[in-house]
Amino acid sequence: MKFKSQLMTTDEIMRALRRIAHQIIERNNGADNVVIVGIAKGGVPIANQLSEFLKTIEQRNIPTGVLDISGHRDDIEPQDVNVLTENESIIPCDINGKHVVLVDDVLYTGRTARAAFDALSDYGRAGTIQLAVLIDRGHRELPIRADYVGKNIPTSHVETIRIDFDETGTKPVVNIYNR
Repeated sequence: MKFKSQLMTTDEIMRALRRIAHQIIERNNGADNVVIVGIAKGGVPIANQLSEFLKTIEQRNIPTGVLDISGHRDDIEPQDVNVLTENESIIPCDINGKHVVLVDDVLYTGRTARAAFDALSDYGRAGTIQLAVLIDRGHRELPIRADYVGKNIPTSHVETIRIDFDETGTKPVVNIYNR
């Protein structure tokens, strides 16, 4: 892949996530019944940062977990799931009746979100499932829309959007690449 340009700086990413945190609190009348779940891998650092902002605003810890969707993806043959499973789901509490906010880095075709909805249902029946993404790049193949979006960035099919981190692993930036 050939680097094309930077689309969001670390400061812009943090500002977008802070805004999303406020929107989550407003929509759910606080964060008492909110559970944040990052979709492995790309959604996990975004979910962790979002949870930190929620904690700062609400002055309390927000249950935050990880969801491995590899067993629910439609682009993997069932016999290959065990080979590709790199993360274990960690659901921090009973999700029944809770407002679960699934978090991912980039929303593209909608297939990852669909797999996440299926995977989450293995853990109970959430009161609501909401989707938060840092980047929505369009090109949906399924009728899925995020509830919270950091930034809409229309792209072509030959471009790839990736969240990259500096050498310390702490400062994310959003870059676009040509395939």
